[in-house]
Amino acid sequence: MIEASAALAIAQRDFTKLFRDRSRIVTDVLVPVVVFGVLGGMLNFAFGRAIGYDFLIFVLTGVFAQSLWQSTAMGMVFLLEDRENDFSQEIFVSPVSRYTIVLGKILGEALVALPQGLSALIFLVVIGLRPSLEQGVALVGVAAVICLFGGLFGLFVLGFVPSRRVAQQIFGFLILPQYFLAGVFNPVQGLPAWLDAIAHVAPLRYAVDLARNVFYAGRPEAAETVLDPVALDLAAIALFIAVFLPVGTFLFVRAERNR
Repeated sequence: MIEASAALAIAQRDFTKLFRDRSRIVTDVLVPVVVFGVLGGMLNFAFGRAIGYDFLIFVLTGVFAQSLWQSTAMGMVFLLEDRENDFSQEIFVSPVSRYTIVLGKILGEALVALPQGLSALIFLVVIGLRPSLEQGVALVGVAAVICLFGGLFGLFVLGFVPSRRVAQQIFGFLILPQYFLAGVFNPVQGLPAWLDAIAHVAPLRYAVDLARNVFYAGRPEAAETVLDPVALDLAAIALFIAVFLPVGTFLFVRAERNR
């Protein structure tokens, strides 16, 4: 109970900070829908008939996963801000597990990421995609897995960077190429062998494909839009998490101790 209370307290702090920054809420809601929705609409107009399925829905299902994953990953950068303000040192001297602190931070950033994921989901419903009750329940679980995955990716990257400014530059370099390698708004079937090999080690690929497995379950478009079976996506995510969690936590705690 002590560990759970500590994790919830850390998560509540990040969620409270979000509501104090209303401009961020507006940006988080509008950016996925306006930017990627318009892009998906244009691509759908240009290629929709040729590829045989609704390209706008394809893009927005990718944006749903990408926005949750990226927002949680980028949110972990605030751990460096806490370090610079000496707040993280106060947390790490508390009598709770280091993993509790990390998971509490990820939970908080997952809650912060919800407006982006919800905006993409609402837009999907507006344009005609009607998830069943089973799909809705599955999407809740998928969103939780994606946020955990993204947060641990962010923690892992933070273990190798010294400051928030450097982290923001590194994250852009690591995340932007994954938009294309993961197929957020472009099909990745039929890539050259060398590029396909790189795509298979892009973490975002498995988050996007897991979400599409749920969105397209039972639909004829699944054969064209889904890359791998659910079991393979979950296995790959579990493997990444098994590396990111212990290594990322160890590196971040070591950096705190060496200050």
